[in-house]
Amino acid sequence: MIRYFYTFLFYLILPLVLLRLWLKGKKNPGYRQAITERFGYAPFHCHDAIWLHAVSLGETVAAIPLLEELLKVYPNVPLVLTYTTATGRDKVRQHFAGRVLHCYFPYDLPGCWRRFFGRIRPKLILLMETELWPNLLTYAQQKKVPVMLINARLSDVSIKDYLHFKSLAKDMLSKIKIIAAQSALDVERFIALGASADKVIDVGNLKFDVQIADNLIARAESMRKQQASRPVWIAASTHPGEEMLLLKIHRAILTENPNVLLIIVPRHPERFEEVAKLILASGFSLMRKSSGHASQEHTQVFLGDSMGELQFYYALADVAFVGGSLVNIGGHNPLEALVLGKKVIVGPYIQNARMMYVNLINAGLVESFSDEALIKAAVLQAFNQPLDQAYVDAYMNKLQGVKGRIMQLIKSLV
Repeated sequence: MIRYFYTFLFYLILPLVLLRLWLKGKKNPGYRQAITERFGYAPFHCHDAIWLHAVSLGETVAAIPLLEELLKVYPNVPLVLTYTTATGRDKVRQHFAGRVLHCYFPYDLPGCWRRFFGRIRPKLILLMETELWPNLLTYAQQKKVPVMLINARLSDVSIKDYLHFKSLAKDMLSKIKIIAAQSALDVERFIALGASADKVIDVGNLKFDVQIADNLIARAESMRKQQASRPVWIAASTHPGEEMLLLKIHRAILTENPNVLLIIVPRHPERFEEVAKLILASGFSLMRKSSGHASQEHTQVFLGDSMGELQFYYALADVAFVGGSLVNIGGHNPLEALVLGKKVIVGPYIQNARMMYVNLINAGLVESFSDEALIKAAVLQAFNQPLDQAYVDAYMNKLQGVKGRIMQLIKSLV
């Protein structure tokens, strides 16, 4: 009954959903493209596909090692990848270049799923993190297609929200064959929502299997030499409200070391122009990646206004601030910076992956501050006291191998 009410509400708000999509398209035209895909009209047909839904850019990046392994292990099986955001779409096009079938994730409505399943006819569905959709799971069960939740997690906010609709959550979880959870805490939370204990498995966080792109370090070192080895810190995946605070911190850092360079990489590409104007209005000299030039000696802020290069920007820096943590977003993935041996600093809002952050803080790899002066002091200290790469490697090695554990579970379903 709850699912029918949910579907009825979805139909009611669908015009608003489409209006929001159109408005987002003003800043990023990708949202106005291929809208029919969101109604189940996949632009391809295939049979017995393995379908993975990766949501947005962050999940797509995390899923890349697993997707590469699926392509290697099942070379003759169609691999379908769906996403919700235009940035996720851009990343898929850039990285896979025709090696996987891909399109936007359909709206969770019965008609959309009839059309979509009729085109791809999946034999296995892999959903990333917390992608629980009542109509999708119901239709998959009707078609006897097994569903696996991979890199599954329930944040502090998610568990509270789902507990308000526990009967719906329990019904959805009953239709999932395996839940490959990120941590023991996530296992407890899924069981608390009604998942059967024998189907929830703690396999670790897939994001620990992050891969360093070929020649990345060599490219970064070459560019650093052009900058006369200036101290560099990066503010990555920033959100509205964060850039102003970070520029204020950078101004204070420059009073102690005027040679320091700040790289800012906004989370969403549609904000590149907005952030560029903010940097200039704040009185800083600016260089943009889109200009085709490296930062000059006098450049105080370098704007990373390009897609798919975050790992390269991390490699350029000595210390990394990971955004979404100075405003109440919940924090983003720090592992791309850590695997490159960069000390990570975050704000107080880290609830999206609290246990991972707590463990990293306890290991001395991440520092969390709510005070601007403390962030400034931590950045300056990190310039003089870099992380021990051997220690980082040893820590990461203990937590890697998640891809292999997930692959074993996938094989049991295929």
